Amino acid sequence: MIKFLLLIAIVFAVIWILRGARLSSRREDAAARPASPPKPQDMVECPVCRVHLPRADALPGPDGQLYCCAEHRQRAG
Repeated sequence: MIKFLLLIAIVFAVIWILRGARLSSRREDAAARPASPPKPQDMVECPVCRVHLPRADALPGPDGQLYCCAEHRQRAG
């Protein structure tokens, strides 16, 4: 009877260890995968210095054009 209980305990221990190793390898695989590439952004050109920058980072001027910084916006308008 004791041998039977010991055998069951060993089987459960092996299953538990293998399951833990499998889960940790999945976590490592997920961490090693590269993130999806960023989506392309609409780019605009500053009319003063001709630098290209994302539309989301550009500053609108009074004339409707987009500028790379406040200094260039003041210089132009």
